Amino acid sequence: MGEDRQDQDSSAHTSHITHHGSAFAIWLTGLPASGKSTIVAALKPQLEGIGCVVEVLESDAVRQVLTPTPTYSQAERDLFYRALAFMGARLTAHGVTVILDATANKRAYRDFARSVIPKFIEAAIECPLELAMQRDYKGTYQRGQRGESSTVPGLQDPYEAPLNPEVRIDTTKLSAKEAAAKVLEAVKEIFKTDSVQRP
Repeated sequence: MGEDRQDQDSSAHTSHITHHGSAFAIWLTGLPASGKSTIVAALKPQLEGIGCVVEVLESDAVRQVLTPTPTYSQAERDLFYRALAFMGARLTAHGVTVILDATANKRAYRDFARSVIPKFIEAAIECPLELAMQRDYKGTYQRGQRGESSTVPGLQDPYEAPLNPEVRIDTTKLSAKEAAAKVLEAVKEIFKTDSVQRP
C-alpha cells in the first residue's frame, strides 16, 4: 500500500513537470544578426526557471544535419522550414517546450508552424538592417556584399516581418535579458499560469 502511494506521488510529480498539454513553442524571427540567439540564451534558463523542459532548435545547428552543404535556394528553404516546424510540433506533443531560433524570412514558414503547433508564440525581434549589418558576427551580410551569396534575407531576399506577433522586441532599446523577460511575460499572459509547466 505504501509503495503504491509512493508510485502515485512520483507519477503526479512527473506529470506536473512534463504534462504534454502544457508545452508550447516560441519562434524568434528577425533579420540575420538581429539578436535572436543572444535573446534565446537568456530566455532558455528563464523558461526552465518556471519548470519548462526546453529544447532550442537553432537554424544553423539543424542545417548541419538536414542540409550540411546548404544552397539556401527557395526549394531548400521551403523544405527546411517545414521540417523545422514538424520537429517543433513533435517535441511539443511530447511535453517539451521549444524555442525556434530562425530567421524564416517568409511569413508562410512561421504560419505553417503555427498551424501544426497548438500553442505557439511568434516573437518579432526588431532591429534596423544597418545595425544588423554592423553586428554581422557570422559574416552573413559580408558574404552577400561580396557576391558569395545571393539570398541573404534583408539584403537580396525580402524579409517578411510578422504582421501581428504575440510580442515585439526592439533590440535598440532592450538588453537580451530584458527582451527574454518580455517574452516570458507574454508566455504567462497568453497561456496563463495553469498552462505553464511549474516545479
